[in-house]
Amino acid sequence: MNQIKKLIYSLFILFLTISCKSTIDSVEVNKQNINQTIDSWHKAASNAQIDDYFSLMTSDGVFIGTDATENWQNEAFKTFCKPYFDKGKAWDFSSLQRNIYLNKNQDIAWFDELLETQMKICRGSGVLMKVENKWKIAHYVLSMTIPNELATEVTKLKDKTESEEILKLRAK
Repeated sequence: MNQIKKLIYSLFILFLTISCKSTIDSVEVNKQNINQTIDSWHKAASNAQIDDYFSLMTSDGVFIGTDATENWQNEAFKTFCKPYFDKGKAWDFSSLQRNIYLNKNQDIAWFDELLETQMKICRGSGVLMKVENKWKIAHYVLSMTIPNELATEVTKLKDKTESEEILKLRAK
């Protein structure tokens, strides 16, 4: 009887080990695919490939830009982008650092990244969803980083423009 208990216990441990490894492998594969999706998205912008760019977003995707007025729903963002893409080069973002997180079901991911851009270092963050077994960007936020020691100076530069924007937003 003791031998049977040991065998059952050993099989249980083996199953648990294989199960955990499979989950870890699955997370790593998803993270690799997510990295590839985001990198391809940035590359499509750099190469002015508008169809490729938007094919990597969900149909109801959102892009929030660096200006307080830039909260673009997918079709409006596409209209905004088209003139830039038509010129042969939109923007060139390359990831310097990226963190990716997945929900338990591994069908939703969120990430943050530091980017090298024409505006120097920017921060991107977003949400991806698995759509028909492919990762798509559902929401992206682009922010300019401001070194803490420059925050007061930058705030002064933004004062007039953003004070007016604050008044408009409060009036709504």
